[in-house]
Amino acid sequence: MSTENPYTFENKIYRDTYRHTTSHIMAHAIQRLYPGTRFAIGPAIEDGFYYDLDSEITFTPDHLALIEAEMRKICKENLKLERFELPRSEALDRMRDEPYKRELINELPEDAVISFYRQGDFTDLCAGPHLDATGRVKGNAIRLMSVTGAYWRGDSSRKMLQRIYGTSFPSKVELDAYLLRLEEAKKRDHRRLGKELGLFLLMDEGPGFPFFLPKGMVLKNTLINYWHEVHKRYGYVEIGTPLILNRKLWEKSGHWFHYKENMYTTVIDEEDYAIKPMNCPGGMLVFKSEPHSYRDLPLRVGELGLVHRHELSGTLHGLFRVRCFTQDDAHIFMTQEQMKDEIKDVARLFDEVYPLFGLPYRIELSTMPENHIGTEAEWEENQRILREAMTEMGKEFVVNEGDGAFYGPKLDFHLEDSLGRTWQCGTIQLDSQLPERFELEYTGADGEKHRPVMIHRVVFGSIERFIGVITEHFAGAFPTWLAPVQV
Repeated sequence: MSTENPYTFENKIYRDTYRHTTSHIMAHAIQRLYPGTRFAIGPAIEDGFYYDLDSEITFTPDHLALIEAEMRKICKENLKLERFELPRSEALDRMRDEPYKRELINELPEDAVISFYRQGDFTDLCAGPHLDATGRVKGNAIRLMSVTGAYWRGDSSRKMLQRIYGTSFPSKVELDAYLLRLEEAKKRDHRRLGKELGLFLLMDEGPGFPFFLPKGMVLKNTLINYWHEVHKRYGYVEIGTPLILNRKLWEKSGHWFHYKENMYTTVIDEEDYAIKPMNCPGGMLVFKSEPHSYRDLPLRVGELGLVHRHELSGTLHGLFRVRCFTQDDAHIFMTQEQMKDEIKDVARLFDEVYPLFGLPYRIELSTMPENHIGTEAEWEENQRILREAMTEMGKEFVVNEGDGAFYGPKLDFHLEDSLGRTWQCGTIQLDSQLPERFELEYTGADGEKHRPVMIHRVVFGSIERFIGVITEHFAGAFPTWLAPVQV
C-alpha cells in the first residue's frame, strides 16, 4: 500500500483542488467588493488559477491588491464549502443574473447532474471537487499575478472578458520561493537575452517569424552539426522534402480536413497547395518512391524540415511559440517485431543528447484518446510495447490517459531546466495509420507484401524553441562547445 500523503502539493489532484478552491475565494472577494460583476469560468492551471470576469470595472494592480486582502479575510472566516445539486430549471433560475453560467447550463445534457458549491453568501456553478473550507487555503500564500483580456470561450467573435491570474501555495515560504523563481526567469528571458547577445530578432514585419543574426546562426548550426553527428552514429539517413505540396497530398494525410485552419495555403496553376505544417507526408512519399525489402528495415529517416503553422497572434511568444520553425523529425519504418528495439534505440539517443545540456527528464505515456483512428486492439498492442520498452530499460513513466495523438500512443519526454520548469521536447509516437493511408509496403521474407509500422520522433522538437529553452537554462552563458563567441 502506498504511504504517500495525498494532501500535499506533490499530488496533482490535491494541488488543482486547492487552487480551484482559491479561484472561488477570489470570485467571492470580487463579488463582495464589486457587486454586479458577472462570472464566466475559473479553473486551476499549471502554476495557479484564473477567473474570467465581465465587469464595468477595469481591473488594475491596485484592484488586485484590494481583492487579495479580501481573499485573506475569507480564508480567516473559514467558511464551509457545501456541494448541492439542482434540476435544470432551478439551476437556470439560480443563475438568472449570470449569462455565462446559464450558457454553460444550457449546453449540459438533459439528464446531467447540475452541481453548485456554496461558501457563505457566495454560490458558484461548479463540478468540483473543492476543499471542505476556505480556511484550508493559506491567506498569506496567495498572490494575484496579472489581469489580461480573454475572449469568452476563446472565440474572437464573442465578448472580450477580463482574466485575473493568481497562484496559491500551502505556505508563504513556498509562495516566496515561486516568486523568486519568476524573478530569476525574467532575468533569463530568452527574448531579452537573444537581443542582448545578438542571437535573433523578432520584428513587426514578420510576427512569429524569427530573424537569426550571425551569432545566432553559429549557435543554430552548432546544434544542427551535433544533430547530424549523433544521427549518423545511430544509423539514420537524411532527406529533404519540399516546402509546398499540393492539396491532394494533404487530403490523403488528413491534414486538409483536420488541420487546415493552421495551414498557409496558396494557388499554383489553378490548383490548391499548402506550405507544410509538418514533415511526415513528404516522408511517406519518399518511402513509397521505391520498393523495399524486409532487409531494408528498420529504415531510420531524419529530416530537418522547415515547417509553417498559423498560430493566433495572441499566442506568439519569443522562440517558444512561432509560426515558422525547423523540426528535427525522424520517421522510422520497421516491422512489428522490430518496434520495441527501435523504441529503446530512440530512448538511448535521448539519453546521450539531453545530459549534454544538463537537462534531466520525466516520461509520460499518452494513451488512446476518445477521438482516434484504428482499432482498440491495435492501440492496446502499441501501448503494451511502449510500456514494456520503458520498463525493460528501467525507466519510470506516468500514464497520461486519453492524451495520445489521434493516430497512435506516444511517449513524451519533459525536460527540466535549471529553474525547475519543464519543457516537452522529445517524443516517440507509434503510427500504424499513415502507412495505411499512403499504402506503404515492403516485401517480407515470405515474398509477400506487408505494411510497415512507423515511429515519428523528435529530439529537440523545434530547433528554434530548443534554443529558447537552453538560452534561459544557461542564462545566456552557453557551454564552451556551443558558445557563439570564443575567447
